[in-house]
Amino acid sequence: MGVHPAFPPEAAAHLVKLACELPDDADRSLSLWTCAELARALVRDGVVESISPQSVQRILLSHKLKPWRVHHWLSSDAPLDAAFKAAVLNIQDLYTRPLLPHERVLSLDEKTSMQPRPRTVPTKPPRPESSAKVEHEYKRCGATNLIAAFDLRTGEVIGICRRRKRQAEFIELLEEIDRRTPIGITIIHLVCDNVSAHKGKLTRAWLEKHPRFQMHFTPVHCSWMNQIEQWFSILQRKRLTAPNFSDVSHLERRLMAFITEWNENAHAFKWSAKSFAKVLAKVDAALAEAA
Repeated sequence: MGVHPAFPPEAAAHLVKLACELPDDADRSLSLWTCAELARALVRDGVVESISPQSVQRILLSHKLKPWRVHHWLSSDAPLDAAFKAAVLNIQDLYTRPLLPHERVLSLDEKTSMQPRPRTVPTKPPRPESSAKVEHEYKRCGATNLIAAFDLRTGEVIGICRRRKRQAEFIELLEEIDRRTPIGITIIHLVCDNVSAHKGKLTRAWLEKHPRFQMHFTPVHCSWMNQIEQWFSILQRKRLTAPNFSDVSHLERRLMAFITEWNENAHAFKWSAKSFAKVLAKVDAALAEAA
């Protein structure tokens, strides 16, 4: 089904207007418009007698419109103000400056709700001209949380697996860091996000008794600044892409084995001032507009 060769400009305008609306606002129960759905809507509304999805796509692309695509974003309540800029600059300083001999910097967070997902049939290894085969069906049998710290200069990872992720479990990780950090290190910088386990009463009380620990919180909605997230993505890709563990305990043992193997060849991630340039430019623009 093709489009009329003399597609009227007013019909094109109607199409562009419709594509710039959410389908629900046009009384269609769709998440996003597709070219086929827009073509049907034009015919249904009597705008044209017929039009192909390909013609719809050509018209939309001429207006640089792709309503079938989506970009996730966060509408932050945190203003891009001087305090926000100071927090960014503080993280940038920790990531890029040479550390003094008595300093250490660690990035901390939790990778939550990891499930063992045992398969009903064992995974089959790859063979010549055949990839590994993972059974689609699996069972649910609980979940665990990895609470971990990433050393920003050496790449060493310290982690514990716990079924819960409260302040008590976060403090267990801090105690493990304390045990594994030489006494000659008198300042341990901890980079964390703003969840309650990192800021709660029990955590603050523990920190008061361990003055060499200093907390640094990433700005709101800037989890990408927390380098442990970069390491978690490696863990996800290399160990958790097709989970197949007999139970939660098996999953936890293999997670700890992965950390041990990582630490044998650990490496840091390369961050520089350029890594923060884009967000700082946005802050400066917001400050200039407010002035």
